[in-house]
Amino acid sequence: MRAKQLYEQLEKDFIKPEFTDEWAKYMESISDFLTENFKKRSMGLVCNFAEEVNNVYTAVFPSNNVMKKVLEDGAKDAMLFVHHPSIWDIRKAPDIFYQMDRELLKKFKEMNVSIYNLHVPLDNHGEYSTAVSLARALKIETEKPFAPYYGCMSGVIGKVGTKNLQNLKKAFESAVGHKVVLYEYGKDEIKGGKVGIVAGGGNSVENLKELSEEGINVFISGVTVKNDRSREAHDFAESNRINILGGTHYSTEKFACIAICDYFKKLGIPSEFIKDEPMMEDM
Repeated sequence: MRAKQLYEQLEKDFIKPEFTDEWAKYMESISDFLTENFKKRSMGLVCNFAEEVNNVYTAVFPSNNVMKKVLEDGAKDAMLFVHHPSIWDIRKAPDIFYQMDRELLKKFKEMNVSIYNLHVPLDNHGEYSTAVSLARALKIETEKPFAPYYGCMSGVIGKVGTKNLQNLKKAFESAVGHKVVLYEYGKDEIKGGKVGIVAGGGNSVENLKELSEEGINVFISGVTVKNDRSREAHDFAESNRINILGGTHYSTEKFACIAICDYFKKLGIPSEFIKDEPMMEDM
């Protein structure tokens, strides 16, 4: 497929005028690789290196491991689709994101491999969204969106098949493939059989307040570690008896990047998800 045609289709299907983001202001170290459009709005085409896209790789972050995998495959005339245009590492706090490697970017340019990003647009409630995809992986029936975020609705309220919190924790661990963390601030019974889900870094007072108003006592997210930045959210959850389940930034968002492979395949473009490693310090 012509790259321009693919970019236009993605724009039409995912990006809305009300969406905003702010990645570009943190990416000055690689600004010479970025498109002018990305510099203005921080979404869409990050690096325009291809005229044809014959296959697509998807990933949560453009980590060195991910970018090297694309190059090791000998990919040419391809695209790397990422949920985030920067790389997450909570251990580097307060600068928790860092930028793509310049030498790898040069090789991407040589091999005609573009980079495309949908952060807020992929968080927005829809078939491939991060929260909907995580709910699907947990076999949770989505009922309605919640959690406003940069012009989108980033979370879902859904109905679970169990009312036992420990059973839900086990299902969460089975889905992500590793241990998760439970901050047991409330009762073990899942009130009304409903939970709130925001993949990634959704552990905020605002989101928890919404759930409290809905009478929901279980919140599932990715980055739930208790630190200075999240202390207020944990205090609110504890005061309002809302249990928090955390499964890492990567592991809660990977399901959307896996699901969107089907979108590209429907366009006739072979697509595959590149696995990376979860950061257990997120929990």
